[in-house]
Amino acid sequence: MLATDDDLLRQAEEWRREGRGVALATVVETWGSAPRPVGSHLVIDAEGTFMGSVSGGCVEGAVVTEALDVIESGAPKLLEFGVADETAWQVGLSCGGRISVYVEKVT
Repeated sequence: MLATDDDLLRQAEEWRREGRGVALATVVETWGSAPRPVGSHLVIDAEGTFMGSVSGGCVEGAVVTEALDVIESGAPKLLEFGVADETAWQVGLSCGGRISVYVEKVT
C-alpha cells in the first residue's frame, strides 16, 4: 500500500524537525502510459531515504539522485522522463509514457 499525502507530509515534517534536509518530488504532468497520476509525491531526505512514489523502475532512483542536488543547492528542478529519451526502457517508461516531476526543497 502506498503512503497517503498526509503520511508523506508528516514524514517530511518529522525529518525536518530532526534537522535533515528534505525534498518533495511531485508528478506535475503525464502523457500516455504513466505508472502514477499527476499529484503523486515522493519525499526524500539528504541521506537518500525516501517515502512515496512518483513512478516505477529507475525513474525513482533518478528522482532521488536529483533531489539530493536540490537539497544541497536549494534550487528546484523540473525533471522529464519518457520515450523520447533513449533510456526510456531503463527508467521504466517502455509503454510509451512520459512524466514531468517537480522537485523542491522543503524548508
